[in-house]
Order: sequence, then structure tokens, then C-alpha cells
Amino acid sequence: MKAKSRHRSTVNDLCTVMEEVAPTWAAADWDNVGLLVGHKTWPVRRVLLCIDLTAAVLDEATRGRFDVILAYHPPIFRPVKRMTPDRSEQEGLAAAALSSRIAIYSPHTALDAAPGGTNDTLAAMAGLRDVIPFEAAGSPMRDCKLVVFVPEAQADGVAEAVFEAGAGRIGDYERCSYRLRGQGTFWGMEGANPTVGRKGRLERVDEMRLEVIFPQRRLVDVAAAVRRSHPYEEPAFDIYPLEKSPDGRIGQGRIGYFSRPPSLRMLASSLAKKTRAANVTIVGKPGQKVRRGLVCVGAAGSLPFEIPGKPCGAGDVILTGEIRHHDALRYQRAGAAAIALGHWASERPVLTSLAARLRRAIPRLSAVVSRKDCDPFGPV
Repeated sequence: MKAKSRHRSTVNDLCTVMEEVAPTWAAADWDNVGLLVGHKTWPVRRVLLCIDLTAAVLDEATRGRFDVILAYHPPIFRPVKRMTPDRSEQEGLAAAALSSRIAIYSPHTALDAAPGGTNDTLAAMAGLRDVIPFEAAGSPMRDCKLVVFVPEAQADGVAEAVFEAGAGRIGDYERCSYRLRGQGTFWGMEGANPTVGRKGRLERVDEMRLEVIFPQRRLVDVAAAVRRSHPYEEPAFDIYPLEKSPDGRIGQGRIGYFSRPPSLRMLASSLAKKTRAANVTIVGKPGQKVRRGLVCVGAAGSLPFEIPGKPCGAGDVILTGEIRHHDALRYQRAGAAAIALGHWASERPVLTSLAARLRRAIPRLSAVVSRKDCDPFGPV
């Protein structure tokens, strides 16, 4: 989708785009995603993207006059009892950002689950094909269909009003509608003030049946847009809930296959170069061939064993950020290999493509990747 260009862009525009890119409903239940600091009405011209909000990143945002910090990891995670600008604590950095009127948005596991997100980015770097999530996530939010009857001359005006309210988007297309000509009837009773015809007799009016799809969360806005824009005193419209089929592209983790099975050493070396990871470790024999990749940025833990019908085993390689000792032993027992790129290094590559998506979606937006965001681990 693309934000409208006729008004000054706001934090709300950024939130709307991010909801399309990485829907918050797809995040893990334990996560804290979305707009964490700031107000949706604040203007936005410059967005700084990072993995972690640190003091150095906050200073970069302040000096560069950024309006929003898009921090992949949520700086507010645990219950907060006080908000003071103590830069030694994550919550304190969030408070300092608020005092400088800098908003903070965090996508975290919503971006992991999303198409083109962190896991898809790493899977593409590894050269995997036929990539699917570990398990597809179904949306808890249903779409709805609006059916409204309006005189043909005013149909475009009503359509534009509901489009502005968030209706008419299907995939990569906007302003989608279906229109059918027909005839409506009414009998205006005492007290009625009809826009067309007269009360006290049966009137027949040529009308257009206008149908549009909209997300359930926009229900109040769409209904208000109909009433505001419709020429009739009592507009006739229906709203139908639609069952939403699961999006097979959305879900945690990714599974894919190598066209030409590489050796573990070759794959680890390639990924280290592409991600610029400074500390890469492997589980398994460097020369063994791998045929299937299981991608889970950050930390995979036991997830590779929980994939319905496809748990990891011989010929598999887990591509992740960090691996605990006992998880590594479990991978060995299953005959699987693993590559740990470092938690930060496995997630960082998505920021470049995410910045480009934001620039395309919001006119005149400057979205840049932080230069001060860095891996807390380094070589000796």
C-alpha cells in the first residue's frame, strides 16, 4: 500500500504501513509490538531503523532530528513501574526518547512472521527455495464486506469516502470495488425528509449497489464514512463478516531447500560474508552436505523439533543467531547441523529492505539504517 501524499505524514501513517508489512496479530503472544512510545498524530519525516535502542542510537536519532526510531527489539518489554530518563536502562532510554518527542515502533516477532521479514531475508541469503513457514498463522481479524445502495451520480463520492476510511484494499491493489445498477424503492412516512422524490407515496430510484472489502478493525470508520458522504437522510447499507483464509506466507520460522546441497563449511562462510557476522559457529562436521534449511533468526531453541510433520533431522541445517549448549547437543543427536551467526547479525539484514519499503510507501519519507546500532559481541 502507499500512504496518501496530500497531507503531512504522521506516525499513524507509519503504523498503518507497518501493519501491512508486519501485522501485529502475527506476533508471538508473549511479545510487545507496535507503537510503544509517542502519539499517532505526531508528524514524521525521518525514521531511524535499528535492532536495539541503545544510548548511541538515541544520540544518533537526536542529533539527526529523527521523528521515529523503529527498533526491532522492543525497549519496553517487562511491566514498567516508573519512567525516568535513566540511560542505563532500556525503559529509561524510551523515556528519554519520549522527552525528546521521538516515537518508538517495534515490530519484533511480527516481522519474523511476515513475508519479506527477518526469516525470509536470511532464507534468501542462504539460497533456499520453496520457502514456507514452520506453521502458517491464521489471522484473528476477519475482513468485512460493505454493501451500500446509492444514486449513481453520488457513487464515486461515497466510494472515495470509504476508501479514505481504509476500505477497498485487496493485496497490492487499492480502491477495489464492485458496482451493479438496480432500482430501489421507498415510501417516506410523516416526518421524513427525502433527498429525492416526495414522502407519502411509493418512489422508485435508479441506484448503484456498491461493494467494498475492509478489515474488521476499520468498521467504525467505514460506517461513519458512509453516513457522512451519502446523500440520503437514511442510507441503506449492509455489513457482512467474511471468513479470512490463513495466509500461508505468514508464520514463525522458515523451511526451504537447496537446489545444490552445499557443505556446512561453504554455507557458513557464505552467510558470514553476506551478513557480515563477526562470530560464526557451527554444529556438525564442516564437510557434511545439507539439503534442507530451517531458518529461525535470533534463537531457534527447540522450535526445529516442533514443526508439524517435519521436525529436523539428518540432512537439515538450522540457521539461527545463537544456540544454547543443550540445544546444540540435541541437534547432534538428531543428526542435524546448525549455523549460529550471532543474535544481532542474524536479524540485522532485514533493516535495509524494510527501510526501502517504508520509503516507497510513504511519500518524502527519509528512512535510514542506524550507523550506531552494533553487535554487543565482538572478536578478541
